[in-house]
Amino acid sequence: MTAKGHLTIALAQDDFLVGHITGNRDRIIARIAEARDRVGADLVVFPELALTGYPPEDLLLRPGFMRRAEEALVEVARAVHGIDVVVGHPRAEGKGRFNSVSWLRDGKVVGSYDKRDLPNYAVFDERRYFVPGDSPLVVEVSGVHVGVIICEDTWTPDAAAAARKAGAELIVSANASPYFQAKHLERARILRERHAETGLPVVYLNCVGGQDELVFDGHSLAIDANGEIGKPGPLCEEGLLELTFDPAEGRLHYDHWPAGETERLPVIYEVLKRGLRDYVLKNGFESVVFGLSGGIDSALTAAIAADALGPEQVLAVMMPSRHTSELSLILASEQIAELGLQHENISIEPIYQAQLKQLAEVFADTRENFTEENLQARARGSIVMALSNKFGHLPLATSNKSELATGYSTIYGDMCGGYSPIKDVLKTLVYELSEWRNTVSPAIPRGVIERPPSAELAPNQRDQDRLPSYDLLDDIITRYVEQDQSIHDMVDAGIDERIARRVAGMVLAAEYKRRQGAPGPRITRKAFGRDRRYPITSGWRDSGLAG
Repeated sequence: MTAKGHLTIALAQDDFLVGHITGNRDRIIARIAEARDRVGADLVVFPELALTGYPPEDLLLRPGFMRRAEEALVEVARAVHGIDVVVGHPRAEGKGRFNSVSWLRDGKVVGSYDKRDLPNYAVFDERRYFVPGDSPLVVEVSGVHVGVIICEDTWTPDAAAAARKAGAELIVSANASPYFQAKHLERARILRERHAETGLPVVYLNCVGGQDELVFDGHSLAIDANGEIGKPGPLCEEGLLELTFDPAEGRLHYDHWPAGETERLPVIYEVLKRGLRDYVLKNGFESVVFGLSGGIDSALTAAIAADALGPEQVLAVMMPSRHTSELSLILASEQIAELGLQHENISIEPIYQAQLKQLAEVFADTRENFTEENLQARARGSIVMALSNKFGHLPLATSNKSELATGYSTIYGDMCGGYSPIKDVLKTLVYELSEWRNTVSPAIPRGVIERPPSAELAPNQRDQDRLPSYDLLDDIITRYVEQDQSIHDMVDAGIDERIARRVAGMVLAAEYKRRQGAPGPRITRKAFGRDRRYPITSGWRDSGLAG
């Protein structure tokens, strides 16, 4: 047996693009060389499914995709000399597919570990693709027996216990763990639980990057044999993190481990920014376009887009109508100048008048209602899409979670877009983020934050004419949507029963709209989209509702 010495570990906290197997292979090989030659690491670890990116979803069902992943693993293994490597990849055996990591050494695969606990809740549906493994993998490197586990294995006790029973003195966890608020605190709690059960140090590597609705925040973490937990690694940033394990004392020494931001609002903002940037660039766009109204939602969207892509890649379009106030135009112009955005001013009034004229006969003898309001929103949507088509910008929708929850948005209007940056941001949080962003540098005019919110689609219109106060509304949405509370639960918590029923009914009725909306970054435990899967056609109503 090799004499025990210090074990130097490099963690590749990187962004691996889903489906880009060749590009991921090249990045992995480059990181291996860097970890060996610059860091002098004994072991370099890569995230869950690094070769394919996470989650590859139904790409896994394509035989050609699986074959290419297998070929790429061999190509990576051939490049491994003078350092041990743990890399994540899908593995096929017989009729089964496994979510695996392989341990590579001197051009060969020393062993493979198949993920034991396959998550099938929230945004995860791994049992659709994989079968669970049942055997631990423990390999000796520099005299230390290292056990490997994968993501969800860390959140349950069995895999870590099996690794310890197989002789592990240190556990390495390869993860693709998407963000939701305060996720770093939950990860720390989980590491403490695994340490309490096994007495072993655990090194937790997470990947980085936006993937459709998910954002992987990095924030890698570790706990030593004495139960001392380190600070989370960089937030939403790629990098090769370095630490050394001293088996004699059970301690971890953080050689290169920049501490990541953990304060609530800057973390959320950075996640939103990373989600937007990666969605735009990974899908082949360079710039974005959206309507800038002088209201708070489009103002926050503008700030996030400018920070993510640079103001020169952001086209803000003012689209006034007969109901647009002079203040809205002033505030929008002020923000354009403040951020240095590209901009256009295109009135929708001629389009709106033409629509009213065209519909006058069929609308005769009817009263005006939300139809006339929605015509304006859809005129704006058509302009945004025209600019997208003509100049190649990705169109952004600017609706927040409170609006999408209640249907207080116009399908094919303000919901129109290819990406929705604040889709999972409640209105009250929109204000909090706007206030925080202004502490960094001026970005959102004070007047935008202080004015009463309004869609400005009718005379003297205010959001609160049709919705409860946003403090109350967001509390109900959090309880009903994110926590699955019933009407009775909310009434017991002191919420007016009539208001609770009304909001719950609005949430259910707006499902068909949300299903047609653009994807956006998930920041809560339950976002609309792949997180919350309700049928559109349904006779169910919560207790106390009709039906």
